[in-house]
Amino acid sequence: MIESTSSFVTGAVSRAYKSGQALPAAAPAPTENASRPSFGEVLERTAAETLETVRQGDRAAVAGLAGALPTQQVVEATMAMESAVKVTVAVRDRMVEAYQEILRMAV
Repeated sequence: MIESTSSFVTGAVSRAYKSGQALPAAAPAPTENASRPSFGEVLERTAAETLETVRQGDRAAVAGLAGALPTQQVVEATMAMESAVKVTVAVRDRMVEAYQEILRMAV
């Protein structure tokens, strides 16, 4: 259990790092915020990528059942799909926790 969680976290960190590398570098003194994506845009793009990963995993599973795809590729696609769903659920849980914390704040 610990080994699978460790590999899951390692994979999630690796994907997050790669996603961060894909973002444009921050300018030393940004004068305009229009060139940088907003949090909502990043969240939307990440959700779209996750959905595409799930769809690819589903297509690989169907192709594997039909015998058109080797078992190794089916397993890899399924593992990528599982990892994407776990990360999405973890992010959702953290967002719910943050929202609940905001609700508990005294005004």
